[in-house]
Amino acid sequence: MKRFIIIIVLICASTSSIIAQAQTDESTDSLSKELQEVIVTANQPATKLVGTTLVTTIPGTDLQNIGTALDMLAQLPMITVADNAVSVIGKGAPEIIIDGRPMRSDSELLELQSSNIKKVELLMAPGAMYASTTRAVLKITTLHRFIDGLSLTERAEASFRRKISANDMLDLNYHLGKWDIFLNGGVNHNDIVIKGNTTNSFTFEGKPTLIGSSQYNRCPATVGGVTPGFNYSNDDISFGGYYRFNPEHGNFENNGSEWMNDDKHIHRIIKREINAHSHLAALYYDQTISERINLHFDGNYKNSDSSNNISTSYPDMDAPDVHSADKRRSSLWAGKLYLSFPLAKGNFTVGTQDSYTRTSLDYRMLNQEVSEYIPSSITDARQTSAAAFASWTRSFGKLNFSAGLRYEYVDYLFKVNDVKDEEISSTDHFLTPDISLGYSFAYDSQISLSYKMATVKPPYSQLTGSLSYVGIHEIEGGNPALRDERMHDVQLFGMWRGFMLQADYTRSIDTYAFVKRIYPAPSLQLIMQPININVSAFDIYLIWSRKVKLWTPNITLGMHKQWLDISGTKYNRPIFSYYFDNMFSLPNDFLLTLNASGSTEGDMHTNRFSTTWFTLNASVSKSLLNDALQIKLSATDIFNTLCNDWTMTTYGIDVRKHQGYDNRGISLSLTYRFQPRQSKYKGQSASEDEMKRL
Repeated sequence: MKRFIIIIVLICASTSSIIAQAQTDESTDSLSKELQEVIVTANQPATKLVGTTLVTTIPGTDLQNIGTALDMLAQLPMITVADNAVSVIGKGAPEIIIDGRPMRSDSELLELQSSNIKKVELLMAPGAMYASTTRAVLKITTLHRFIDGLSLTERAEASFRRKISANDMLDLNYHLGKWDIFLNGGVNHNDIVIKGNTTNSFTFEGKPTLIGSSQYNRCPATVGGVTPGFNYSNDDISFGGYYRFNPEHGNFENNGSEWMNDDKHIHRIIKREINAHSHLAALYYDQTISERINLHFDGNYKNSDSSNNISTSYPDMDAPDVHSADKRRSSLWAGKLYLSFPLAKGNFTVGTQDSYTRTSLDYRMLNQEVSEYIPSSITDARQTSAAAFASWTRSFGKLNFSAGLRYEYVDYLFKVNDVKDEEISSTDHFLTPDISLGYSFAYDSQISLSYKMATVKPPYSQLTGSLSYVGIHEIEGGNPALRDERMHDVQLFGMWRGFMLQADYTRSIDTYAFVKRIYPAPSLQLIMQPININVSAFDIYLIWSRKVKLWTPNITLGMHKQWLDISGTKYNRPIFSYYFDNMFSLPNDFLLTLNASGSTEGDMHTNRFSTTWFTLNASVSKSLLNDALQIKLSATDIFNTLCNDWTMTTYGIDVRKHQGYDNRGISLSLTYRFQPRQSKYKGQSASEDEMKRL
């Protein structure tokens, strides 16, 4: 057995030029109640399979002092972290819940230290209690170390890629008796450079035609946030709330060129100014009755405003600048109430989840000539959703069973220039079941099979009817006619000793993908926009992890294969991938990580992503002053090998995109903690799916 494991490690190391990291569910075109537990490895960190949930305990392992929650998640099986974004391999971005309530902002995982985390649960087959759009849930439980008085955590980080970026976060907490009051805030300034070029080849009026453009994007943006809140806990009753304010400002500039066929390249400058802010308020109430019944309520209100001012100019041409402006307003009211209690020797949960969402977009094209084919418009979308759900779980010896059912009523109203669009507005009824079976063969081996049906609504940003001017020959836009996706998902998950296997088959009806085609206009115009498609996909991943003295390797080998046909063009090439994460516990409390990944060329929706043979990230950290101060130095894409290129062929147009991001760089972070402790906020998201769509 040891020889077999060593062979696998050597194969993964020697094939670093073969496989990869294209595991998001969507192409980037523009882009618990516990069942019987089975311990699958006796080496730390300890990972268990509980039904269809992977549970990792953190205290007493090398992960305890690795740094932030993001640093810790990057070393766990089935999870990847890139540019502070968390993704579950084969399932995309998960719903993240911290101490029973939804993550308020992306910065929370930077604010939360690994030494304060008790366990991490990865739900691979979320039941009816979660929105049908949720393909994975990541639940983080913290250590509640409450000492009366004040605690403080301060974290500062500076990173250098092509430009310098920096962020600073401060978390204050005051605990006294049954009350817990917290205030946290931060500011993040990013300065990113993106370079690239795009070529579009097609036949127009019987002649081969080429339209191209080059880009040099400078994207400085500053985002802030402040969150005051409170919690009260008294034996079986707890309640609390918080308010969060997020301002944002950015000035983007794209200094490039565009051309057609063999004509001279035309200098083009695109400038975009963004101003945005959002308000979020949340309340929760939790009560345990007779030690066996749990009642829980969550309420959310969110309001956001954003404005964009865009100008496109051609300094070498005698032509007026193209100016446009848009203003988006969104609001959400949501509530979620559920009751959990024992039933038929199992646990039964029943509840309701309701929301009202409104989003409007006021788009103004200020150039008279362009407004003939890109008109100004005001769109207004309103949705009322009411859902009821129920789930039941029970263990029958070595057999674990879970089943759920979710009913949802949705009334969707869409208006353009204050006139209702009868074809797009609709009233729908959705019934989505889920079921899972798990069987424990022995203490270190288990298998589970699950099925889930889901209705996935497209994000509001893709439902807009407005168009955006990109250049003389190019337009981008949404598609208000996008239909809801119907998805069927069958998943097999198994664990044997240090090995894990996940196989996932999905059939998606009316999911969306981006296409490019000719747009009817007075002159030649190409448009990029989403359309509905039907696609089937199969994902399979083999994972191995085991601590070997001071070394903890985590190896993932995978394949993504889809079946998609659009107008006779097939997008069926598979993507093979690998992740090889390594953590070393060095003398004098130094901790070193070396994470390698790669992927082959292959298709994901309408994109064919290029090969990335080998990408390496590394970090070294050390704690001082009895773990009160931590210093960490990180390096990303050390060999500058990460490839972001892709191609797309739709409706006779062949698109080739070459783009270079700020991937290679270094960062230094300092974290100081004074009497660290965690908030006891037990609220959850009242409407996870609508939050994502906004």
